[in-house]
Amino acid sequence: MILTGPEIHRRVKAGEIEIEPFDPALLSPNSYDFHLGRSIGWYTEHRLDCARPNPFESHPIPSEGMLLTPDRIYLAATEERIGSDHFVPIIRARSSVARLGLFVHVTADLIDIGSHNRLTLQLHAVQPVKIYPGLRIGQVTFWAVQGDIVLYDGKYQGAEQAMPSQIHRDFEGR
Repeated sequence: MILTGPEIHRRVKAGEIEIEPFDPALLSPNSYDFHLGRSIGWYTEHRLDCARPNPFESHPIPSEGMLLTPDRIYLAATEERIGSDHFVPIIRARSSVARLGLFVHVTADLIDIGSHNRLTLQLHAVQPVKIYPGLRIGQVTFWAVQGDIVLYDGKYQGAEQAMPSQIHRDFEGR
């Protein structure tokens, strides 16, 4: 079951959903709009390796904007810290952004219950598109769970900026 906008608001006030900062004007009928943070990063190597850390650099997004090109994946964090120990957040692009051919999560749209972070967005542009810091880029929905809750306590917990892939850590001890 998906929460409605008014229910998201009630659950934020009750402390069951974290959205910080929270602005009730960003509520929609069944989601909450979030903003692009102030920095963006990318891998500096053309070939990436799942078994090793990949070189990554981060830069501020200029106030005059930054052109994303289709030849790479960009990682950026949300301006808001988002999470819940009671509901599963799922992120998507706002339809206005998607209509420009900008993916905001590629394939990782499900945020584990118990994860509280500035979410890392995996941005991919189908064609060149200019972005700006603080852009209202996506929306988060919250879904009720059924069954025993086991809270996330993984390698991305507590992230305050875009985090490059940590998949190489899955190879440790092999």
